[in-house]
Amino acid sequence: MTYVTFPQEKSLDFVAIGRLCIDLNANEIHRPMEETMTFTKYVGGSPANITIGMSRLGMKTSFIGKIANDQMGRFIATYLERNAIDTSNVVTDRTGAVTGLAFTEIKSPTDCSILMYRDNVADLKLTPEEVQESLIAGAKVLLISGTALAQSPSREAVFQALNYAKKHGAIIVFDLDYRPYTWTSPEETAVYYNLAAEKCDIILGTREEFDMMEKFEHNPEKDDHITAAKWFDYSAKIVIIKHGKDGSIAYTPDGVGHRAKSFPAKVVKTFGAGDSYAAGFIYGVMQGWTLEKSMEYGSAAACIVISSHSCSDAMPTAAAVDDYIERCNRGEITAS
Repeated sequence: MTYVTFPQEKSLDFVAIGRLCIDLNANEIHRPMEETMTFTKYVGGSPANITIGMSRLGMKTSFIGKIANDQMGRFIATYLERNAIDTSNVVTDRTGAVTGLAFTEIKSPTDCSILMYRDNVADLKLTPEEVQESLIAGAKVLLISGTALAQSPSREAVFQALNYAKKHGAIIVFDLDYRPYTWTSPEETAVYYNLAAEKCDIILGTREEFDMMEKFEHNPEKDDHITAAKWFDYSAKIVIIKHGKDGSIAYTPDGVGHRAKSFPAKVVKTFGAGDSYAAGFIYGVMQGWTLEKSMEYGSAAACIVISSHSCSDAMPTAAAVDDYIERCNRGEITAS
């Protein structure tokens, strides 16, 4: 059954808006950050990683965002271009804002953390008038990410992008991507997340992220069906609620919860899994696959990324995902 129909006449497959930053991943793993001396630099930010993932899977992609007028900003722009991502709507900040940094700590495959520097960052300076309507008008999918809603003027830029997507018939995907330290209060977060989610066709997030959105609602049992049902009264066609090691469930308006098998992985670190999962899942749905097959594809893509040191650099090609699934099915890959 097809739950989402994509506008086939559009020339651009996918455009995302939001965070562009630098990931500095610890080279010395199995130790705390206090003892880590060297890091490797990668492009980061959830919407950037998802866009890179979509591009590696063969989709025609673009990005809407703002970068600092410095070496780090230029590194990001060059990396996107090298990965065949259109940067015509990546704007350079002129106010002296800086590039956000995310230092990662890898104490063990399951004990990972991120230390973020997000003061006066360029990506939150994107203004509504800098969002190109023509770009969104030519796209099949617009992806928004929750962090971009945290401050003005980026918040207004996202809502302007949502208006353009609605106007021109793009399918809207909301990656909840909740980072509490960018927000001033849980109440503010809940209000703006809900306002954005009302406009979206596909919503992806963890159980904890949906709990945050339900601050003003009554769902004491944290019931997935209650959570998902609310959004089907608005624009949503698919709501994915992720439960960590217990897997993900995709809910649809018919009340069905779709599950898919997961795959083993030799885990290096946990971050990046959600971004690669989103890219693989969206790619599958755009191919017209079943939700179960799309979720499996996302799961396999996630396994590849968490088995690697990087997030953006590790985003797999379609051939790599297909090969991973085949090897798992043959029993050649086992969990670490």
